[in-house]
Amino acid sequence: MRGALVLVALLGVSGCTPYQPFDSAAGLRQEYASHLGAGPAAGVTVPFELSPEITADLSAKLPPVPSQRRKINQILDYIFSRLDLHYELQPTRDAVEVFRDRKGNCLSFVNLFVGVARQQGLAPFYVEVVDYQRWNRREGMVVSQGHIVAGLYLDGELATYDFLPYRPKAYREFKPIDDRTAAAHYFNNLGAEALLGGDPVKAERLLGIAAGIAPTFEKALNNLGVLASRKGDYDRAQELYDQALANSPENTLVLTNLARLYQITGRQAEANEILGRVEAANTTNPFFFVYEAEVALSRGDEQKALDYLTRALRQDSEVPEVHVGFVKVYVALGDLEKARHHLERALKLDATNPEAQELAQMLGKESK
Repeated sequence: MRGALVLVALLGVSGCTPYQPFDSAAGLRQEYASHLGAGPAAGVTVPFELSPEITADLSAKLPPVPSQRRKINQILDYIFSRLDLHYELQPTRDAVEVFRDRKGNCLSFVNLFVGVARQQGLAPFYVEVVDYQRWNRREGMVVSQGHIVAGLYLDGELATYDFLPYRPKAYREFKPIDDRTAAAHYFNNLGAEALLGGDPVKAERLLGIAAGIAPTFEKALNNLGVLASRKGDYDRAQELYDQALANSPENTLVLTNLARLYQITGRQAEANEILGRVEAANTTNPFFFVYEAEVALSRGDEQKALDYLTRALRQDSEVPEVHVGFVKVYVALGDLEKARHHLERALKLDATNPEAQELAQMLGKESK
């Protein structure tokens, strides 16, 4: 009886204690330190962490509401209406940068949403869209970036929240991921942007952080393999691709780069076998067909490139990269009228697309 009374007393005391949410930013910092070491981890950004300015703004503008759904709607209204957030493909931003610039891409939006929703007492998490992977081809190699949305469980079912303005939300496969993997996606995005922007030193540093905090993260390993291959260090590239495939043996992005490596090093039969597997596995990915069109165009086969882009268009006509691909092919064919038609469509879908902007400048000069 005495023990029961003590337990009741303890419960009574704990019931009067104000709710203290788990500090997920501090938790992620501890994970950084355990994987990178305390010194290197000290300067590594937590993508969803809020600044005092943001928390003060939330306190002033988000009054308490009685239900979880109303709280979510309040947060979305805050991000899209009060902040007037606008889509911008690059660069990927953390939560503080999104708040400051009022711009961001999909992962940027999720960083802010997760930080704000957790501060408001919800339990959001990052979710990878498995069936929507972005391919970017440079110098024969494919740089990989995933697509991330925010997730919450409402009445036992997964609800997702996205910021991709041009795409109908018809995703099929979702994979909730932990904060450490989400941070690896963030640094991989930054590294991929640096790689595509021609800054290999910055790219290697950022991709090294991604692979350091999540050693089995195949996208960062793939992109580090691309960097090694560009340097001519084919043994190191093979090692990185093998590491990535050990964790994700059917990853077609990595397999494509491995096939390219085999082509460079004279192992054509092995390359052909891998490419056959890749094409069979990517019948629904528009980015794969855009990639194949780029390869065909680089070989001077414009008709094959058009065939691939037509297949991409059938898969998803709302992806700006598909229309950018058509622009390149029609420019090569000298059909500037069709090139401008697809350029207009690409810019309507995403006015911030860097390739579309470059092509617009080029075609503008052509018309003068």
